[in-house]
Amino acid sequence: MSEQSTFQAPAPAGTIQTLLRKDWRGLVLPLAFVLVWWAVTTLGLVNTKLIVPPADVVTTAYRFITGGTFFDGLGASLWRDGAGFVIGSLAGVAFGALVGVSRWANRIVGPTFHTFKHISLFAWLPLISTWLGQGDVAKILFVALSAFYPVALGTLEGVKGIARAQLEVARVYAFNRWQLLFKLVLPAASPQILAGLHLALIYAWLATIGAEYLLAKSGPGLGDAVIQGKAAFNVPLVVFGMLIIGFVGAFFNQIAARIEARLLRWRDVRR
Repeated sequence: MSEQSTFQAPAPAGTIQTLLRKDWRGLVLPLAFVLVWWAVTTLGLVNTKLIVPPADVVTTAYRFITGGTFFDGLGASLWRDGAGFVIGSLAGVAFGALVGVSRWANRIVGPTFHTFKHISLFAWLPLISTWLGQGDVAKILFVALSAFYPVALGTLEGVKGIARAQLEVARVYAFNRWQLLFKLVLPAASPQILAGLHLALIYAWLATIGAEYLLAKSGPGLGDAVIQGKAAFNVPLVVFGMLIIGFVGAFFNQIAARIEARLLRWRDVRR
């Protein structure tokens, strides 16, 4: 074999520089936690039936992932989360814009909305399950409700924060209702709307897992892994389920933050 065929090109300098510039300090605490976890279980300082070694969690994770049910559960959870998030977000934007623009709507439904927002979301689950059972429809409705409130509040705050001078300019240009909504109201309120959507994405994922755990009689899901582990006293499976839920939530948070920053670049340009 010639020297030319065995030569491997070095990693691009840009990639190495990017890795070096990246702030890795956020990994210090998780790595320290894993190290302490491994140490106390290896040295026998804790009851390993309750606080299991990290190797047991890795082994259980491998078996669960390769067992054929993991991806079905993950897909079901993501489907419920996505469907509920979209429904709740669209309803929240429409409701917040309507109440923010219309004085009549604010007077009629505003007090009821501000009263209902103080009710814990999980207090709705018994009523939802009574009406719709414990299937996907009930779970998606609960997720949609969890996404609705932060988006509606963000939209309402953004619409009410529009400067009067901007409204006067719209009147000068004789904007009709649709032009007023799509050319002034929604763009001007977009920072608050995106902040509400960011929160809604987090709340929707929490509600997805909560609904799967509390309405667990039908359908697969990541919450089902935690339920199986609890029922069988399989602590490694419970820990694995918690880690996967946390990783998916963190991934959603990172994606939402990047999208929000990209969509709001125009604010930095205008400054």
